[in-house]
Formats: sequence, structure tokens, C-alpha cells
Amino acid sequence: MVILNEIKEKYVETNGIKLHTVIMGSGKPLILLHGFPEFWYCWAKVIPLLKEDFKLIIPDMRGYNLSDKPKAVENYKIEILIEDIKGLSETLGLGKFFLAGHDWGGAVAWIFAEKYPELLDKLIILNAPHHQIFSQKIRSDKKQQEASSYIFEFYKPNGADFIIENNFEQLKKFVFNKNFSENDREKYIEAWSQPGAIEGGVNYYRANRSLEDWKGIIEVPTLVLWGMKDIFLTSQLLEGLSEYVKDLRIECNDKSSHWITHDDPEFVANKIREFILD
Repeated sequence: MVILNEIKEKYVETNGIKLHTVIMGSGKPLILLHGFPEFWYCWAKVIPLLKEDFKLIIPDMRGYNLSDKPKAVENYKIEILIEDIKGLSETLGLGKFFLAGHDWGGAVAWIFAEKYPELLDKLIILNAPHHQIFSQKIRSDKKQQEASSYIFEFYKPNGADFIIENNFEQLKKFVFNKNFSENDREKYIEAWSQPGAIEGGVNYYRANRSLEDWKGIIEVPTLVLWGMKDIFLTSQLLEGLSEYVKDLRIECNDKSSHWITHDDPEFVANKIREFILD
């Protein structure tokens, strides 16, 4: 586990907001993006395994935990989210960097790699579907429609209420498993309790109901890590990925759920290190 007093925390100004950002390690820069309903801490078990090889930059993305949380839904459009990451890299003077993203962090990473391939050395995606494939499956695949049913609740007025009720009872049910320690759970609940944090996370869904305008052709060498016990994103989302990604490696983990960084951090760290240093 990460020794918290070793972590450097700072607020980085980017794209008109401030992102609370954790920085640790040394070497070539690797930005790690979390998903919903996470925050930087989703990488906590991976950090000590990678900090000797890379300079890790791990923001709370806009709307989450200690970062700024603009209120209007349109402030969470994908075009804005990728500029947050570009600005983060520029403010920190990273030059070219490696980018990894889980869940919504992966969605942002896919689009970032499409728009700014010249800024990336390599791309790592963890349990985050390619937007074109997800759009196809959500229309045609009953299994994925059922797995994604919660998304349609978010589109409704007050659609975040059901995951906030009873001290985040629904979030606890769907996120926490045996691989989340009591300390992990306390930190997540603290992050969810930040004013506006849940609404900010839900706004990612509301502002980006379709990403089909993005063609999804990825020129950057890409590693996809996939926990096969994911109940939200079926493994069918891996089908046809090579049609969009020219240099693709897929590594599946049969024992991990959607929360792969918690379930098997050694697998995540080892595969990232192998891919980058290969």
C-alpha cells in the first residue's frame, strides 16, 4: 500500500479549473486517469509497484473529490475533458507522456489519443470500451443493454439521487468487494461526500450521451487490460477493436471485476511495465 506521506499533492491549473493531483515516482511521465465513481485513490495499490519506473501523475478529474466541480452539465463534455489533460501535461512540462485510463478515465484517454496522438508515447486502457464499439453494442446487444441500464437512470432529473440515498448504499453495493479494505472504503466514502462530487461524476454521462462523432482511429500503440468478471461492461466490447487500433495488445484477467486496479494491482502494474518498457 502507498505510504501517504511519500505522496506529493498539488493543485494544477488547467483549462480554467484546478485539478487536485498526486505526483509520485521518477522516470518518464505516466498520467493515470480514474473512472466513475472513483478518484485518484483507485490507483493506490498500483502506485508502489510503478513508482520506481515512472513519474506518476494522478489527478482527481474535474467534478471529483478535491478538484473543481463546475455545475453546468455542458462543462463535462468530452472535448473539455481532454483539454484538462492536455493542460495538465503542459503546466507540468511533461512533453510526450504515457497515458492510462480506467472506466471514464479510459473513455477520455481513447478520445485524447485520437485527437492528440503526437503527445503520447503509448496508451493503456483498463475496462473502458472503445466509443464506437460501445455505441454499436448498446443498440444491439441485450446483455450490454442490461449491464448499462443504470446509465439511463442518470439521464433523468435528479438521476443521481438513487446512488446517494442511504449513505451511498447503491454505490457501496456495486463498487466494494472483498478487495476493498476498510480503509479503502472510508476513503471512497469521504471522496463521494465532497460537495458536488457525485453530481459531477454523473455529469460525465449526461454530457456525453453519444461519442459517435469521434471516428475512433487510434495510431498510438495501445494496451487494453480487461477484468473478465466486469458486470457493467461485457467482454463482447473487445470484439472488433483491432479495426480501430492499429497497434493493439489485449490482456484479459479472469479473476478481476470492473475494479481491476483493486482486484489485481500486480497484474495491472506488470502488464503496464512490460508494455511500456518493451
